[in-house]
Amino acid sequence: MEESIGRKVLLRLVLPCGLFTLIGSIDRTNVGFAALQMNADLGLSATQYGFGAGVLFVGYVLAKYPSVLLYEAIGFRRWLAIITFAWGLAACSLALIQTGTQLYLLRVLIGFAEGGLSSGLMLYLMMWAPDKWRATILALPIMSINIAQVLGAPVSGMLIDMANPLGIAGWRFMFLVEALPALLLAMFAWFYYPDNPKQARWLNAAEADWLQANVRAAEKPKLPQDRTGRWDALRSRQGWICAAIWFCILASNYGIMFWLPTIVKGMSGLSATQTGFIVALPHAASAIGLLLNARHSDKTGERFMHIAVPALVGGFGLLAAFLLGPGLPGLAMLILGAGCTGCTVAAFWAIPTSLLQPRALAMGIVMVNMLGSLAGAIIPPAMGWLKQTSGSFLPPTLLLTTVSVICALLCLLGRRELRRSSI
Repeated sequence: MEESIGRKVLLRLVLPCGLFTLIGSIDRTNVGFAALQMNADLGLSATQYGFGAGVLFVGYVLAKYPSVLLYEAIGFRRWLAIITFAWGLAACSLALIQTGTQLYLLRVLIGFAEGGLSSGLMLYLMMWAPDKWRATILALPIMSINIAQVLGAPVSGMLIDMANPLGIAGWRFMFLVEALPALLLAMFAWFYYPDNPKQARWLNAAEADWLQANVRAAEKPKLPQDRTGRWDALRSRQGWICAAIWFCILASNYGIMFWLPTIVKGMSGLSATQTGFIVALPHAASAIGLLLNARHSDKTGERFMHIAVPALVGGFGLLAAFLLGPGLPGLAMLILGAGCTGCTVAAFWAIPTSLLQPRALAMGIVMVNMLGSLAGAIIPPAMGWLKQTSGSFLPPTLLLTTVSVICALLCLLGRRELRRSSI
């Protein structure tokens, strides 16, 4: 029963949800490719571009809690359709900007519209994830972020290199083309998704009953009597450890996503299209590593070291890539570093369900996502400032390496908390 339901959930829900994270990731991070032309057209410095890339996460943070309240009020299907349509409109409008201020404003609006997406998808899929499938089910939509970079990087590069399509600059055309799928997905969401297992026509009655009963049991940690409330995650050490780990994971990943095209082009002097294909390689490695890491984590039941080890290898791999410079060895270390950094997300979303009490889980997921979103608001601008003040990408690379070390230490602390709560 569990194997059958797990496969159905993967096919019917997880893969379609992956489309939303894929398109959302492209619309969040394609500004990294736009920067190859946009910065000169709008007169943006490295610091101003970094602010424009990161300011999206201000809206992201502000929308987290209201978005989850809306999700609970109107159901997943309507909620997903509304936020997807809103972010699609805002992303299309980026093709019209004339000033840095307009860029900042629209990035905030995109972040606000899309702010609850990751929280809502995690809460929704947790309702459908049997214990033995949890890391895999929750990791596959996240893997779409890596796939988005594998597909989006070459496409973005080619769109930018086009000679004034529709009479507009290549970076404007790229924003327009890559935002349109979000509008189509909004219509798809409205007609496709069930709000709960009882509404899923592809489950029979016995499967729906089994799923609801067993997933609820699987999400309950082996702890003393549950006395927590909705807001207890804010007062628990375990909740803040989860949030800090997620902050470090996203800090490293967003630092790479927003700056990798500029770094590669600066080191190699390639065209935007060629840069896109090079940038796709680390993200392809990350997608493969994420899936393998998630499956191994599910088989072993271990979560924390499946984050700590890839984080350390990724951080020092990026540093080695910078020190080696252009060439095959440097490219190999770039692929290894970015790939390992990307696969740190594989086991994470199985951790909150182990450390947090069930009634505190929804608010805990919001808290984790809010703190993680702050990483997107802080790290890209910080990297831009370090690059502009030093004239080198070494300080930004050292920043990412330091974050990876902190992430590994927090994972060890979280593992100790889990062992202590299980006694």
